[in-house]
Amino acid sequence: MSDKTLQDFDISGFQEKLIDWYQANKRDLPWRLDKDPYKVWVSEIMLQQTKVDTVIPYFQRFLTKYPTLYDLAYADQQDVLKTWEGLGYYSRARNLQNAVREVVESYGGEVPDNSKDLGALKGVGPYTKGAILSIAFNQPEPAVDGNVMRVLSRVLKIEDDISKAKVKKKFESYTKELISHDDPSSFNQGIMELGALVCTPKSPMCMLCPVQEYCRAFAEGIEEDLPVKSKAKKQKTIPYVTLLIRNEKKQYIIEKRSENGLLANMWQFPMVPINEIGMEHIENWFQMEYGVNVKIGNKQGKLKHVFSHIIWQIDIYDATTDSDCANDDRIRFVNHDELDDYPFPVSHQKMMKYMD
Repeated sequence: MSDKTLQDFDISGFQEKLIDWYQANKRDLPWRLDKDPYKVWVSEIMLQQTKVDTVIPYFQRFLTKYPTLYDLAYADQQDVLKTWEGLGYYSRARNLQNAVREVVESYGGEVPDNSKDLGALKGVGPYTKGAILSIAFNQPEPAVDGNVMRVLSRVLKIEDDISKAKVKKKFESYTKELISHDDPSSFNQGIMELGALVCTPKSPMCMLCPVQEYCRAFAEGIEEDLPVKSKAKKQKTIPYVTLLIRNEKKQYIIEKRSENGLLANMWQFPMVPINEIGMEHIENWFQMEYGVNVKIGNKQGKLKHVFSHIIWQIDIYDATTDSDCANDDRIRFVNHDELDDYPFPVSHQKMMKYMD
């Protein structure tokens, strides 16, 4: 390497201590039962931006319903989204299914075991690619996420801002130098496990750390100052009114979101962008937008839903309509007990408690 970050660093000692600790302390997680690349792939996609304890029951349900890559490839996307319901970041599920279909069509159902083909699949970024190649195929490929950058920023005392893309590239380069060629699977999983269990974001448990003797930040007493990460931009708050519209047959209107963008292809109760419309114009706006007459009732509640980049501030109203059919493909009239057949985001699932 051109810089001196790894100069005089005992790479083989670090590898040995980390792998020995991982083998002795790794958690009993369902995706570790075997090294099936499909299962590793599903688990890594689910684990993006989601905690392990949350993922476990979803992973088990998902693999029960789609035990093989072919089952997922040929499944109806609405069913896949329904199975994913509650995990959030639904584009992960759509990208996963699209990529799995490509594996079936282009690679005979065999997950590619090379960086070029695997990295070209939809939703497979550098981290997921490295995780699959190292864990499932035992190839010495770096898999660098926030956990790994936190651990290595402390071990190697790297004070660059990890939110910058060029810095992440640096970490990938260091990991490629550090990774064990004898057991890359255990090495990569060991760093991830260390970050999850010991080298935590706050109050790292340095006294329990198997690689404490190699940690430059610990030696200088600055482990809690690393990693350096600039603050994200403040989220934009958008106010909405959501309508729980019921007709005389006790059917509710639900709306399918666009095929693109946030929560694509999910279902929801109609949302009105209240800043653009104004409360007094909702009934007219709804008639113009969907061709359905509605009458606004009482406010039933409110909720706030936080995404990574925006916040929905939602007031929930009941409403009635004398219509029982839709001339707009985006909306549908459904009975209360049929709602379970549609994939709803968490925010709209929470609204169902206000329905009769």
